[in-house]
Amino acid sequence: MSTLTEAQIVELAEHLEQAELQNQAVVKITDQYPDMDYDDAYDIQDRIRQQKESRGIRTVGLKMGLTSFAKMKQMGVDSPIFGFLPETAHCADGGEISTDGLIHPKVEAEVAFVTRTALRGPNCTAEMAREATDFVVAALEIIDSRYENFRFDLRSVVADNTSVSRYVSGSRIAAITDLDLRSMGVVMEKNGEVAQTGAGAAVLGDPAESVAMLANMLAARDQFIPAGTFVLTGGITAAVPVDKGDVITARYQGLGAITVRFV
Repeated sequence: MSTLTEAQIVELAEHLEQAELQNQAVVKITDQYPDMDYDDAYDIQDRIRQQKESRGIRTVGLKMGLTSFAKMKQMGVDSPIFGFLPETAHCADGGEISTDGLIHPKVEAEVAFVTRTALRGPNCTAEMAREATDFVVAALEIIDSRYENFRFDLRSVVADNTSVSRYVSGSRIAAITDLDLRSMGVVMEKNGEVAQTGAGAAVLGDPAESVAMLANMLAARDQFIPAGTFVLTGGITAAVPVDKGDVITARYQGLGAITVRFV
């Protein structure tokens, strides 16, 4: 049940998108609107998406966040959150990302699913998600909250499109039947040194569970995962802070490696 007016949703969406576009950190919005709820937050996120699409920026994917059981417990929540990926967020494997366009970026290693058919909830299962998948690919997500000093709550994060900033997709694709994503090992290196390690099971026990949960969460808002959607399933590793000059390489069992340089 929303608590904000349509005018307030429009105003906050404009405020947060301008913070993103101008690389300007702002105070978390629940300081001003402490009674806003998750419906309000997703309404603001949807409005930001509409603003981008009205300017001709296509939405090419979706993402899940807080898909680690440990992280959910730490944050006191029982469900992940989701956001959208605009085409402007995509960066090439082996390419460069300018830190001039970012505030305080961090990098997570993830696995992404690309859907062959539409996936709808409610009652979507991991098996249904696997059946709807065209292929999987390694990915890096660069998150960059627009809130000062990473001071925020989850409602504010959802409204800010779950800190979406940039993402990189690997060049090697694989059929989901060719991999055991739960046991797939990942090593993330920062400037040649191991920074994080993890396995696919860090994502809700199985990254396919993340895709199914996304479909079910979208269904509650009368939305679904379209065919051809690139879905970031959530961090296999913890997020690693990066700055100008840093090089991140993530190596995935069965999916090759991804490298990106921050300039």
